[in-house]
Amino acid sequence: MLTSLRAWKETLDELGVMGIVPEPPTKISPTAPTSLNVPFPIPQTANAPDSRTRLMPRTKETHVWEAPSDPVKNPPLQAVENCDTLDALHSCICQCEACPLGADRIKFVFGEGSPTARMMFVGEGPGRDEDIQGRPFVGRAGALLDKMIASIEMRRDEVYIANVVKCRPPDNRTPTPVESQTCLRYLKRQIELIQPTVLVGLGATPLRELIGIAAGITKIRGSWHIVSVAGREIPFMPTLHPAYVLRQYTKEVRKAVWEDLLAAKKKIESE
Repeated sequence: MLTSLRAWKETLDELGVMGIVPEPPTKISPTAPTSLNVPFPIPQTANAPDSRTRLMPRTKETHVWEAPSDPVKNPPLQAVENCDTLDALHSCICQCEACPLGADRIKFVFGEGSPTARMMFVGEGPGRDEDIQGRPFVGRAGALLDKMIASIEMRRDEVYIANVVKCRPPDNRTPTPVESQTCLRYLKRQIELIQPTVLVGLGATPLRELIGIAAGITKIRGSWHIVSVAGREIPFMPTLHPAYVLRQYTKEVRKAVWEDLLAAKKKIESE
């Protein structure tokens, strides 16, 4: 080692300096401009988005149902009114998908019974068994309805049985007003063609849709009302739905329904 360097080192040792550390190089900021001529931006990492970019929340796509324009799946009112028999009406509307219920049904439940019945029963909508068989009131509630009809000394094939809606609502829920009103034109045409003397409403839905009363069926049952269809005024007797009777199978409930049906039969006999 040169004499001058050795002397300088000895001087540093005496001062307690252990060594000389070089100054660290200047760091280049990835976002700040540098003296280097960079021809493209330094890429941002996935975990460090540009603070100037707004992250928009993802929105869930929802499907808005629309009624079909196909006259087979959405029969126009004029076509319905032109049907002059129940068979013609069935053929006209059996492929209907004019409300959201149509696309998910198994079978269209038109209704059944005597085409000249003097007593017509109107229920809410098909259940699981009805959806499978394509017939109204064939499950446990249907078996009870048969007994209810027999209790006033009438037979199922003497009456006509239909529902406000012709397709099963999901999970047997109550039909929405849109579903009911869409299907109501079919029910009213059935009533026009059958021309019953008396209508018997089973549960709250026919009371709401045919009479416009939203009150509880337990308060309204047993009281006479009038349904106007095609210029005819038809007596309407609201009573409890057989499914309700099965849930509340007490002597008082069964007696109330029997009295309602007996009043309906007496109305027929008095006409």
